[in-house]
Parts: sequence; C-alpha cells; structure tokens
Amino acid sequence: QVQLVESGGGLVQAGYSLRLSCVASEHTFSNYHMGWFRQAPGKEREFVAAVSWSGGSQYYADSVKGRFTISRDNAKNTAYLQMDSLKPEDTAVYYCAAAKRGIPTVSAFFQRETYDYWGQGTQVTVSS
Repeated sequence: QVQLVESGGGLVQAGYSLRLSCVASEHTFSNYHMGWFRQAPGKEREFVAAVSWSGGSQYYADSVKGRFTISRDNAKNTAYLQMDSLKPEDTAVYYCAAAKRGIPTVSAFFQRETYDYWGQGTQVTVSS
C-alpha cells in the first residue's frame, strides 16, 4: 500500500500563491506517475495536473495552464503543485494521486480511473 499525504493548503486572497506538497511512503517513488485532482462541493473530482515518472512530461487542465506548475523530487519522494495567480474558482479540496508506470495513452493521465492510490486531500480556499 502506497500512502500519500498532502499539505500546503490554506486560505489565500485571489492573485496570491500557494504550493502544495505530496509525500509518498514509497522508496521507489519514480515507479509512479503523479497527478493532482480537485473537488469542489457538489462537483465531481476533476483533473488539474500530472507529471510523468521522470518529470519529463507535464500535463495541465486548460483552466490552470499558465498558472499552475507540477513538479517532483524523486529523491524526496515528493510531488508539488505550485499555484500562482489563484482565482476564487480554484477553491476545492486538492488530492494527489499515484499511478503505476505503463499508462497506455496520454489521455489516460486525465482520468481518475488511471490512478491507483489517493491522498486524503488538502483544502484550498481562495477569497475574492
């Protein structure tokens, strides 16, 4: 069982920044692609960003492209989501997720079903 723990959420004003972290209890962290999803009250969990096992490929939802940056440090078993120019519509619980290598298509990175492990989530609230 791979455990994922998110941190870094909080309350910020629109236009400010926040960095989320996801620490994995797995010494072979590079075996996994990592993704970030978010879920607002009453809405389905939606894709935010993903990064391949090596960090060489990054994918973003159109709603966050140019504002958010996903990265990873395999030596620290940690994935990050740098969130700049935050908007009220970014308010949600943010979840990190891990997927085993072998994803067949790029589009699979955007699907919840692709991921094998999920964190508990961290709340991000952006005030107007």
